[in-house]
Amino acid sequence: MDEPIPTLYEWLGGIDALNRLAERFYEHVREDALLAPVFAHMSSEHPKHVAAFLAEVLGGPTAYSRERGGHPHMVRSHLGRHLSQGQRRRWVTLLLETADELSLPDDPEFRSALVGYLEWGSRLAVINSQPGAAADESAPMPKWGWGEVKGPYRP
Repeated sequence: MDEPIPTLYEWLGGIDALNRLAERFYEHVREDALLAPVFAHMSSEHPKHVAAFLAEVLGGPTAYSRERGGHPHMVRSHLGRHLSQGQRRRWVTLLLETADELSLPDDPEFRSALVGYLEWGSRLAVINSQPGAAADESAPMPKWGWGEVKGPYRP
């Protein structure tokens, strides 16, 4: 009998692994010349919220949607921030470096799926940070899996 395929959330180690990743990542962000100004006013709860968001996107519990308002809330948190491609690239790179530092799974299948989401999600954050962007209050939470194609984003 075939074993069920684990979610990306299960594969990386669940909420404990994501909390460790987010905590350590934002420690690095505070020391990063390009990213520190973007997150200068983040709350002490920010890493926990990001971990919960990633957990839900990667197939884990839906706590972020229940407690924070799902994808529309995440989009609203980026409105008017004027994020640059350089900041986006640095955010992705630093997050992946932190994943390596903490010895998260580095098998090609997992990393490909993780990088796919980080690229997609960070590009969406840049789009939603520009003038005129608005949150679609009915937008569903993204769900990311092993090599799934989501189709083009249409604002």
